[in-house]
Amino acid sequence: MSDNVKINRGLKGVYFERSGVSDIDGAAGKLSYRGYSIHDLATKSTFEEVSYLLIHGELPTPAELADYDAQLKAARVLPPQIHDIIAACKDGHPMDVLRTAVSALAALEPDSQQVGEQAFIENGIRLTSQVPMIIAAHEAIRNGRTPVAADPTLGHAANWLWMLKGEKPTESTARLADVDFILHAEHGANASSFAARVTVGTEANLHGAIVTALSTLAGPAHGGAAEDVMKMVHEIGSPDKAAAYVKTKRTAREAVTGFGHRVYRKEDPRARHMREGVRQLGEEMGAPEWYAILQAVVEAMSPYARHGLNVNVDFYSGVIYQLHGIPMDLYVPIFAIGRMPGWIIQCVEQQRGNILIRPLTLYNGPDMRDYVALEDR
Repeated sequence: MSDNVKINRGLKGVYFERSGVSDIDGAAGKLSYRGYSIHDLATKSTFEEVSYLLIHGELPTPAELADYDAQLKAARVLPPQIHDIIAACKDGHPMDVLRTAVSALAALEPDSQQVGEQAFIENGIRLTSQVPMIIAAHEAIRNGRTPVAADPTLGHAANWLWMLKGEKPTESTARLADVDFILHAEHGANASSFAARVTVGTEANLHGAIVTALSTLAGPAHGGAAEDVMKMVHEIGSPDKAAAYVKTKRTAREAVTGFGHRVYRKEDPRARHMREGVRQLGEEMGAPEWYAILQAVVEAMSPYARHGLNVNVDFYSGVIYQLHGIPMDLYVPIFAIGRMPGWIIQCVEQQRGNILIRPLTLYNGPDMRDYVALEDR
């Protein structure tokens, strides 16, 4: 039997389901949500609109957007016990604290136990607002501060920055965070979304699936690129040292962080929007050297582009967070804020006509053998 079985390690190239959410053309370097180019959405839309689009399938009318925005703002509430839980594990990694808090919400909020499409959407909207609250509350508590209350006058991205830093962001700063969330909102059957679908396949509730997704995103091979890029930038130190850094890495056959992607053979289509954001924010904050280092690395890596080693979206994200003074261990949680609508709709799709996801492994262990009693071994 084994001679006739093809093993697709990592399920690479395997289609396990149909999806009407995001279309990724890795060879051409294209990405769309529900048929809309990521470039149009990143330049013309808001996270609230994109979130609605992903979950409901169409861009909202003004009335629909106002109602959806009101639902998100009304959900900016955490049970008081969550702050106690955060305080109890405040010294842990923010992803561990976030996962723990979301798991606790499943026990504290009775509605979280409901399943079905409408329940998934309602619970998803609530979690979309609660996840940034948890991250911001943890950042405050671990630094001995009182968490900042949500501001109902601010949009999703602006309110996140307000809760995190305790100061109102500028319009351009809030917009850049908004674009960051849009670019990370959905990306097909990535590891965390697939893991969430596996959980839903067992007929579990949405909170359980999101805990699974968070656990998967926490792995450095999935969500850690932005943090690793920032470490690399600090290691390089100045643009004139980038070429030597890349040469040393490539000679040792080591990866250069922020280049290459499992599905894109050309430049990640999301990267251009983060690139411009880094340039503008760096100039605005009087720190253009970060952008200069990144571009020097891109130039040094250009000979390898033909091998599919092109820049990806997280290559630029970390520097944006650095310019905001955001700690590195919050970079992956920020990814989770943006990815919430993608996780929600992936779970909703899985729940429709649900089936247990149960692939096979090909046995390659010992042949059948006789059992030997303990005293004879």
